[in-house]
Amino acid sequence: MKNPNTLNRSVAFLTGIGAQTANRLEKLGIHIVQDLIFHLPHRYEDRTRVYPIGTLAAGMTVLICGKVELTDILPRGRISLVCRISDGTGFITLKFFHFTANQHNALKPGTLISCFAEVRYGFAGLEMVHPEYKVITNPDSCITETRLTPVYPLTEGLSQNLIRKAVKQALDLCSNEPELLTDWIPESILKQYHYPSLAEAIQTLHAPDESVTIEALQNGSVPALKRLAFEELLTHYLSLRKSKNKIKAWQAPEFISDKITTDHFIRSLPFKLTGAQQRVIAEIEADCRSQHPMMRLVQGDVGSGKTVVSAYAALLALTAGYQVAVMAPTELLAEQHFRNFSAWFDGFQTQVVFLTGQLKGNARKEVLQSLADGRAGIIIGTHALFQDSVNFHRLGLIIIDEQHRFGVHQRLALREKGQQNNIRPHQLVMTATPIPRTLAMLQYSDLDISIIDELPPGRKPIVTSVIPAERRDDVINRINSWVNKKRQVYWVCTLIEESEVLQCEAAEKTAERLIQALPNVRVALIHGRMKSTDKDAIMQAFKNHQLDLLVATTVIEVGVDVPNAGLMIIENPERLGLSQLHQLRGRVGRGDDDSYCLLMYQSPLSDTARHRLGVLRGSNDGFVIAEKDLELRGPGEVMGTRQTGQMHFKIADLARDADLLDNIQKIGEQFFTESPQAVQPLIDRWLGESTEYAEV
Repeated sequence: MKNPNTLNRSVAFLTGIGAQTANRLEKLGIHIVQDLIFHLPHRYEDRTRVYPIGTLAAGMTVLICGKVELTDILPRGRISLVCRISDGTGFITLKFFHFTANQHNALKPGTLISCFAEVRYGFAGLEMVHPEYKVITNPDSCITETRLTPVYPLTEGLSQNLIRKAVKQALDLCSNEPELLTDWIPESILKQYHYPSLAEAIQTLHAPDESVTIEALQNGSVPALKRLAFEELLTHYLSLRKSKNKIKAWQAPEFISDKITTDHFIRSLPFKLTGAQQRVIAEIEADCRSQHPMMRLVQGDVGSGKTVVSAYAALLALTAGYQVAVMAPTELLAEQHFRNFSAWFDGFQTQVVFLTGQLKGNARKEVLQSLADGRAGIIIGTHALFQDSVNFHRLGLIIIDEQHRFGVHQRLALREKGQQNNIRPHQLVMTATPIPRTLAMLQYSDLDISIIDELPPGRKPIVTSVIPAERRDDVINRINSWVNKKRQVYWVCTLIEESEVLQCEAAEKTAERLIQALPNVRVALIHGRMKSTDKDAIMQAFKNHQLDLLVATTVIEVGVDVPNAGLMIIENPERLGLSQLHQLRGRVGRGDDDSYCLLMYQSPLSDTARHRLGVLRGSNDGFVIAEKDLELRGPGEVMGTRQTGQMHFKIADLARDADLLDNIQKIGEQFFTESPQAVQPLIDRWLGESTEYAEV
């Protein structure tokens, strides 16, 4: 009898996979037979034709065939086995640094062999290092493959051969029993977008035939790849929308605003709310009046006034007799929120308390006690808020700042603390990272989104200039005169390479050079490898104007208000995304005086980099910049790995598949009305166990 659950069986069910191999496969996320089918090659090798040696050039990865002319062991430098082969059109050297006596004997002159590897330049002309090779005993035998050879992502202890055999078994099961692999995308959608069926798409990607080129597979234009990427992106959307529907089924505390209290709060603020802030406040009030948990994301540029909007939400919770937890990613930011909330709620008969990992002893006990017995109305802190020892009396609202900097598990833990008898707290999430509409729709489709799209009156736009690094000395002189006016400066060193260690070294060297060049300026350094207490101490000293110049890596992107710092120099800005540059620039321009940002690039600039820096110079609007960034670099980079929260894709690539995002929302909504039975099977196929993350 055919077993419909064959694809859900452990991979150990396949021939040649024992317990140890099954454990290794788990490291690649491969647990069941179906996982193998969706474990796609990350590149392909072309062994479908033999190239004449005379036509080779460095950089080609090819199959060749030739006779061994000589073999020798070279003792100088690293001992190596060297072998020269020729096919009548030319010759090439093969080099082996790891070899056995058997290999030496097998590669004797006169032997016919086929080799596959990348061609490089060596001392004696072209060479292949450690090629895969076979000795050919029968010159008439076929040495080429009929299809491109898939190369799969591996982990230690697994070989390509093993994965290829396992995948082949899984595919054979599907072709023998087609009903195992259900195609959940309706025929009408496949036709509309010219997508192949699921079985065809999978077959094409594991074993492409001669009609498919390596280039098309790499640039993602093959319909088979588009179809699977589309299905995966659609599933992420469906999963988040489903959890939104599920959350709406929970009960939440009802906050009815008291007009006298809220009017008093708004009048007591030292500034006037903007129209955008008032609009977002009205959206929050409507959410909190409903008896279902609010799940709202407030996006707004640096300095647009998101924090006071969250304080208004806190006021609604307090008035209804509930507690509020405010979580920030760094102690410094948490402390800034603590100072703001304490000032705004002064005179409102509520206790605002502060909790971080640094708080110890009796002071900590007192904070925990005031939370548990309900005396404290608002608690502000870092991830210390969701430790087991923290118990709330009646948590009604959770405010999370810069949400993408917290792990999903951390946010889940905090939400569960407020869950009592089927009632869940409301959640308000804030971010200063403007997210383009198409990405927000995919990344945050479980949240309602509010946008604060105007800056408070009086905020002066930051004057941005783009200058070459050759003018470094002029910039250093400018710092001297700036500091003499009692103003402060940021100097940001961006990534030299994708390595935090090298980044910190570069920042250290820059700080040393600036200390020598500016003997009368108080200089300090801050980078990601420092202890958070040391980072906080330096930022505090900078805030208190005990320092004039802060040399930093991009760790200051999410940071603290230092109104007196009105000049920022960003080195190598061409290496960063526009959104990140805009975030960094937002650290200045917080005071009443003019502020400046100098983008100091390395010459020569490419046309694209010149265009991108021009966009930044021409606009101070984060949303305009984010949309432009999306256009110029593609979504993968706009979100940046640091900001993607927990969205990991097996097949889709946001940069390559950006064009698919436009239709995902419309088709996703169609699924809920026209094909609801397909939603859960798709989620199981693509996301498996990870779906509870979506609920955060």
